This record gives sequence, C-alpha cells and structure tokens, in this order.
Amino acid sequence: MRQSKYFLKTSKTFSEEDKIVSAKLLKQAGFIQESVAGRYYFLPAGQRVQQKIIFLVKEEMDKIGAQEMVAPILHPLELWKETNRTSTTGFELMKVKDRRDSEFALGGTAEEMFVDLVRKYQLSYKDLPFQLYQFSPKFRDELRARGGLLRVREFIMKDGYSFHRDEEDFKKTYEDMKRVYTTIFERLDLKTTIVESDNGYIGGEYCHEFVVEAESGETKYFATKDGSYAAHEDVAKFKKFSEHKHEEEKPRQDVEGVGIIGVEELAKFLGIAVEVTTKTILFETENPSQVVAAAVNGLYDINESKLKNILRCNELKLARPEVVKKVTGAEVGYAGILNLPKEVIVIMDDSLKGRKNFECGANKTNYHSININFGRDLPEPEKFYDIALAKEGYTAPDGKHKLVEKKGIEVGNIFQLGYHYTTLMKGAVYRDEDGSEKPYYMGCYGIGIGRTMATLVEKFNDEKGIVWPESVAPFKVHLISLKGAEKEAEKLYETLLKHKIEVLYDDRETSAGSKFADSDLIGIPYRLVVSAKTLERESVELKLRNESEVKLIKLDEIVKKLE
Repeated sequence: MRQSKYFLKTSKTFSEEDKIVSAKLLKQAGFIQESVAGRYYFLPAGQRVQQKIIFLVKEEMDKIGAQEMVAPILHPLELWKETNRTSTTGFELMKVKDRRDSEFALGGTAEEMFVDLVRKYQLSYKDLPFQLYQFSPKFRDELRARGGLLRVREFIMKDGYSFHRDEEDFKKTYEDMKRVYTTIFERLDLKTTIVESDNGYIGGEYCHEFVVEAESGETKYFATKDGSYAAHEDVAKFKKFSEHKHEEEKPRQDVEGVGIIGVEELAKFLGIAVEVTTKTILFETENPSQVVAAAVNGLYDINESKLKNILRCNELKLARPEVVKKVTGAEVGYAGILNLPKEVIVIMDDSLKGRKNFECGANKTNYHSININFGRDLPEPEKFYDIALAKEGYTAPDGKHKLVEKKGIEVGNIFQLGYHYTTLMKGAVYRDEDGSEKPYYMGCYGIGIGRTMATLVEKFNDEKGIVWPESVAPFKVHLISLKGAEKEAEKLYETLLKHKIEVLYDDRETSAGSKFADSDLIGIPYRLVVSAKTLERESVELKLRNESEVKLIKLDEIVKKLE
C-alpha cells in the first residue's frame, strides 16, 4: 500500500482528555477516530490490526472444534423478558422499535439469542457437547465511557457459548478454553494472569478473567508473588483471624460510649483488642421491604459484591438513617446483631465463628455490648458466610503467602452459565438416553477485540509511539524512500508485493524527519530505508522498531532476510 494514497492521517497533537496511552497513540497514529463518546471509527490501519486479532482468535477456536456463526444484532425484547434481564443486566440496555412497533434490544451480550437458536431444534444427547461462537458488535449504554477502547459503548466481541449434558461434561470444555485462551494471548505476546472472578447471582466456582497487568486497567485483583493465587477484589479470599477461645463466658454488659463509633477508637475505649469488636452494617436492596444486617470481625470491612451474590440481589445500598432507627431503635453507628426484628436478614461472616466474649453494637444510641456469646445472648447461625473484603498484606488462603494488590486490563473471560438460562427459557432442552427431556448445561467465553488491541498498545509503546508485535501489526514492513532513491524504492516495493510481504510504502513528498517520526509513531515491526547513500553500497537500511541498531542489507538479500 502506497502511503500517499492510504487513509492514514497522523497527528502530532492529542487531546488532554486522552490520559490513557493507548487512546492517545491510536488516535495520533491514525488507527482510530472518535465519533461520539464511547464510539469509534476503526480506520484502515486500525481495521487491519483488528482483523488480525480476529483471525488469530478464530484459528485457535476452530482448532478445538468451536464453530463460528453470526446472530442478529437486534434481539427480540421478549427473549430478555424471559430471563428477567430487561432490568438486571448490570448495564443500561439499549432498546429500539421497528415500524411494526416490535421491541428489540441492541445486543449487549447474546445468551438469550444462542439459547433461542438451539431450542428451535430437537437435539439429543448424541449432539452434545458443541460450542458456537461469533464476532459481533455489542452495545452497552455505559454511564461513563473513558480510556479510548478500554471502556466503550459499542465494540466488537468474540462471544462463545457451549452446550452440555451436565457439569462434568462442561468442566472438560472449561479446561480446554483455559488452555486455548492462554495460547491466544501468548500468540499476541500478552502475558495474562488467570484471575478468579465474580459470576454474579449465577454463582458457581467456574469463573475466570484473563488479565494483563497494567496501571491503566480498571480491574483490581489480589495475587501472591509466586503466582499460586489470583482473584478479583470482588471475590478474593484470605486467611482470617480465628478465635477458638476456651475461656469462661463473662457476664454481658452494655457500656455507654457517647459518640464512639470507629473500631479503633472503640477498642481503645473499651480496653479490648480490635479483633474482639464487631462491625454490623445495615443495607437495603431493590426490594423495598428488605433490610439486611451484615456483620464481620472488626478487623475487616464488608465486601458488598460478595454480599449481593449471597442475597441474589441486583442493588445494595446503605440503609437510610430512618430505616436504621426503625429497625434497631438507635442512631447510625450503634447497630448490632442482638435482638433484631425477625424480618431483618442477618448475614454473618465466618470470621465471627468460634468467638467468645465479643463486642457488638447494643442497638441503643451511644451504647455497646461486651461479652456477647453465641447460644446465650444470640443464636448461632446455621451458616456463616465469606463477606469480608480482601486487602493487600492479608494472608492468602493457603496460609503461607501475602496478598499483593494489582491493577490490570481484562482482555478475556470464561465462566459457567449452568442451567440458569436454559431453565428460564421454556423448551431449552435435549432428549437424553432414557427419552427424558433435560435442560442444557452451558458455558460462556468472551474476548474483547478492541480492548485487546488497546491493551497491546498499553504494553508495547515507547516515547516515540507504538511498537506492534509482528503477529498483529498492520504491515510487516514500512518502506521509506528518500530523495534520489525513488526509482530503486519503487522496484523494491514491487518485489516485496510479489513475495506477498505486507508493506506500507512511504512514497510521500515530505521530509525524511517527518517520515521517520511517522514510522516510529505507527509502529510497524521492520523499517526499510532506501536512500542515495545506501544505494552507493547497493544496500538498504534495515531497522527493527523495538531496536536501535540499524543494519545495511544488500538489496538482493532483503526478501530472504524478511522471510
């Protein structure tokens, strides 16, 4: 491709709003251009990169027998109503009506569509398992679009769905997908960490994100230095302080402490250790009559994501002061797990298990109760839960390593859907060996194509511009012709094309400095420079984008060298 004819418009300036490196460089180098907030044009060079990522993903997916297809972008809204996702998606669903007044959702994700497709056929256990996938535009009305391609309202995603007889069959595909995704990102030169993540109200133990460590990422996770554990902040576990006291139970006391609320101050005032205190927080959900009391050892904070999943609710907010007063009879700050009304849902963290003579709010303004014991002062719950928030420095679940807080970019995810959608959508069944109808067990697998492209730029850049890995670079070679060498440059260009070597030929009438600056900004792996000086030695300059060394290569050896 001749650069003089190529729609590749570089820029030396950038918007102050583009604080993310990839957003700035992709625009400056002419790969993308913003339409409106969160929606981008992929210009010719950007589309070449995007298509190469897609091709690489497709190659690996096809190797394991996954089959590519395309579903409609407009999803009949009644499908989303079947699964009650018109109001529970976690993002704003975009809706449209056609001339017949039929309602559609602009696809933000495609579980309903794929289940609807499969239930149109009378399949049996002999047809299972199988996996379908697509590369399709997705639409999400994000509240805040930011970071260039990292958080957008319209994007291309590879989303795949597998269908199985049961969980055991699904687990085999799940492990296959772990390996396939690892291979895909290795081929893209991206080092990923497989991070345990949140499967929301669907639950289940199979949910992982593939995260590339980067300060610009929005994913916060905890990992051990040896790599034996990695988990998203929403689900991260840790080894908790454990009390198994054998001391005698002491008499319960209500102690007045006017205005004393925080656990550090409270522990000092009461003359007890912080781990003896209890944090009790009251929440409200989307159900107007539902109030939740969540309690955790005073050492820790409550993880609201874990709590939401236990409650299977979509919204969780701190209880209003008037609700706290109504439920506990006290002002905010003095709530405890003692003598709460029966309608209050009480969730206790497992850090409370085995305690003796502990403190908690007295449900009386300015008062705290000490020497509380299960069995005597309140019933021990049938089940303790994990609702504590992990923090850096806590001990990992193995009890050996410390957790380190990290930030990264999620480029892919795999997770179980189980029977969730196939039990909500009538007729999503296969016929088993005994003739009975059973719902499909499902898995889901996604890769954000544009986000992966942005991540590559986040990881591969320098002060001059982008440094594309060869696997996805828009061209392999950037051929630059300097004054006095145009004729030989033309010959070399034709030779490279003849040997099917992807080449961008800078034949523009502009300064050498401008051509070199643009070449560095665009980031093509190999730069060839033909000048009058190199021709005196029947050679051409060869420089790798990620190296500083310039080599002279004989003209008749260039093709062999590049191949």
